[in-house]
Amino acid sequence: MKQQMPRLIVLVFGAFLLFQFFVPHESSERAYEFLLDWILIIGVFALAVGIWSLFHVHVDKIRTRKVGWKYSYVTLVGFVSMIMFGLTAQNGQEWGWFFPFLVSVILTVLMVVQALSSKGRAPTYLGLAGLFTLVAILIANFDNDWSFYFQTAVPLRAYLFRSTFDNVLVSLHATMFSLLAFFIASAAYRAFRARNVMATLLLLAALIVMSRFNPYLAPVFGEYVAKLSNWLMNVPNMAAQRAIIMGVGLGMVATALKVILGIERNYMGRG
Repeated sequence: MKQQMPRLIVLVFGAFLLFQFFVPHESSERAYEFLLDWILIIGVFALAVGIWSLFHVHVDKIRTRKVGWKYSYVTLVGFVSMIMFGLTAQNGQEWGWFFPFLVSVILTVLMVVQALSSKGRAPTYLGLAGLFTLVAILIANFDNDWSFYFQTAVPLRAYLFRSTFDNVLVSLHATMFSLLAFFIASAAYRAFRARNVMATLLLLAALIVMSRFNPYLAPVFGEYVAKLSNWLMNVPNMAAQRAIIMGVGLGMVATALKVILGIERNYMGRG
């Protein structure tokens, strides 16, 4: 029953959405709109599953002392801090006891992690987690310089959340893409080496397209290079891109049919 029920649900809803697209009707469109609203509910459950998965993965990494396990503490501290920044905001100009509250919450989470990852001292860590939780609750109840906001976007415009997002997260993304540039350059070097006819054609095409943006060649060969570059981008390149898109589309249709018909069952954790 645990196997048949998910397959039956996937079959019914997958077949309904497939036929609704090709045979639209007022009743089926209302049902389709109703089902789309479920995406919000499913998204909330998926968020909860994602949070639990992140916590579980990093606790397991700390418990088994895998490579880079110390960075899991940084991930968990950043995760808890961003949640608190996204749920709280100042009531005036002062933050009051917000930062002791934040430290208490972080220490509570770290003590729970230590309790889950240690074998003989779990009661001690759980006791400390309860103590830090009590401190956080007392600060939240008696400090009026800041408040929780669960149903408004006020915290998302607050200084701590915006500053952390702009100065930390955006900088980390820029660093990651900067590192990717070196990997792309290395991959391009290996791909463009003229070892055979196809690699030589690829190298020549890349040189022509890149030469179009060379300011020193523009006065001499600018017109010819631009025409040849446009032809390469609009004819062979566009044909290859459309072929790839069509292949991906056919693959998606085939995979969707396999899921609807119960042939593909990896989403249930088994093949």
